[in-house]
Amino acid sequence: MVAGASISNEGNLIPHSSDIEPKPIYETAKRLGDMLLSSLLILLLAPVIAALALGVKVSSPGPALYRGTRTGRHGIPFAILKFRSMVIDADKGAGTTSRNDARIFPFGAFLRRYKLDELPQLFNVLKGDMSFVGPRPELPRYTDQYNGDELCILAVRPGITDLSSLRFNDLGALIDDEDPDSSFERNVLPMKNKLRVEYVKRRGILLDIQLVAQTILVVIAKPFRKSRS
Repeated sequence: MVAGASISNEGNLIPHSSDIEPKPIYETAKRLGDMLLSSLLILLLAPVIAALALGVKVSSPGPALYRGTRTGRHGIPFAILKFRSMVIDADKGAGTTSRNDARIFPFGAFLRRYKLDELPQLFNVLKGDMSFVGPRPELPRYTDQYNGDELCILAVRPGITDLSSLRFNDLGALIDDEDPDSSFERNVLPMKNKLRVEYVKRRGILLDIQLVAQTILVVIAKPFRKSRS
């Protein structure tokens, strides 16, 4: 057993806070900032959120929101919220999507390209399941395999953006259409986990501000990259 770790009800090793550098002032300030900013953005973006939800309903039969199980802080699963961008029951197939995945409907592709499908995660942040910045939450089947340094990923709240999100901001283009899950596990997941661990070890206010600024720039730049392609 890893030193300083305990076993959850599911049998997973969950790191104690002593396994990473404690930063109580930072963690408290970050949580307060998350609550204030998510509340403000939900109020300001309410018309946009409602319009996008209507767009999903009109574009594809089924609910506007997708609720997927992800592993959260301390290994506790939670339902991540996204605007649905794929056909109903798409999650019964591969867990990873490629750029040309036939399960993605046209309006869903638009939402994904500009990261608009992730707007409902503001409610995850407000609730406390997520933070604006933190390791991107992963499927339980992958977090169940964490070992060594990777266990520290579960010691902090997952986030909307982090180092791995920026490194793989066009993930679909890197995934093989024929076998997306194997392609992800072989070519992407190891590096994503390394970047998640790096974030946990380096986490701080200045890094969080830098990551938020870089994420905004990446999203803003997407239409211009499309026009050149």
